[in-house]
Amino acid sequence: MGVCSVCFRHCEIPEGKTGFCGARTCREGRVTAQNYGRLTSLALDPIEKKPLNRFYPGSMILSAGSYGCNLRCPFCQNYQISWSEEALAMKDKAEFFSPEELSDLADRYRSMGNIGIAFTYNEPLIGWEFVRDTARLVHEKGMKNVLVSNGTASLSVLTELIPYIDAMNIDLKGFTDHYYRDILHGDRKMVMDFITEAVRHCHVELTTLVIPGENDSEEEMRAITGWIAGHTDVFDGKEGADIPLHISRFFPRFHMTDRKATDVGRIYRLADVAREKLKYVYTGNC
Repeated sequence: MGVCSVCFRHCEIPEGKTGFCGARTCREGRVTAQNYGRLTSLALDPIEKKPLNRFYPGSMILSAGSYGCNLRCPFCQNYQISWSEEALAMKDKAEFFSPEELSDLADRYRSMGNIGIAFTYNEPLIGWEFVRDTARLVHEKGMKNVLVSNGTASLSVLTELIPYIDAMNIDLKGFTDHYYRDILHGDRKMVMDFITEAVRHCHVELTTLVIPGENDSEEEMRAITGWIAGHTDVFDGKEGADIPLHISRFFPRFHMTDRKATDVGRIYRLADVAREKLKYVYTGNC
């Protein structure tokens, strides 16, 4: 039996079994990443697709994903590799890449505009050891590392990664404990603490997916942006108002098909509300 320290769950994992995320296991009493180097998705993407709009705009980045997730978002767009039945099957289908192989692949794509690697698609923090080992090699090649994450991880994990990460897009999915606890099965405070520390060390952009009837009020958007704008003395002398926010439109999918897509006008209105506090606000999926 081993106790995982990656997120707030502190899963007690029996020998040979996996924790809640489906990707961390116990071997000889020690918790390790079962999904280490096991990739299910690999693509050369525009950096704006992460989304990162203010970090090397116009460039490409090699995006890599594994399997597993420590949240249970019912609207997940990558459910096939996160926490669905299909995701369970990915454990046997994932292709192994060593950190050396993946970093070498990123280097070979330089001629196509690639600036490095984005760890994305599933939740990369549940396999942070592979992120760290690969990102270190990517830096040695003079390239960049990007992390796309739900931010549900301990600060000790962030400490391991931050020397090698140049930019992050972190989901701030809502701003109530009810939403995080009852809809996502997550922990809002852990995400907020993760963001607060991350912005001190690297370029950070945030994303909020707006779900009709859940987190789509102007009051909640003002709470989100007020908190973001309240950060001071962040990375590179910028303040909280400089942190970009992506406000994204929901489409019914996976286990959340009981409501229509978010009204486009609502997204634009919430973007206007966000601009009351923030300098850089972007709309997505509109």
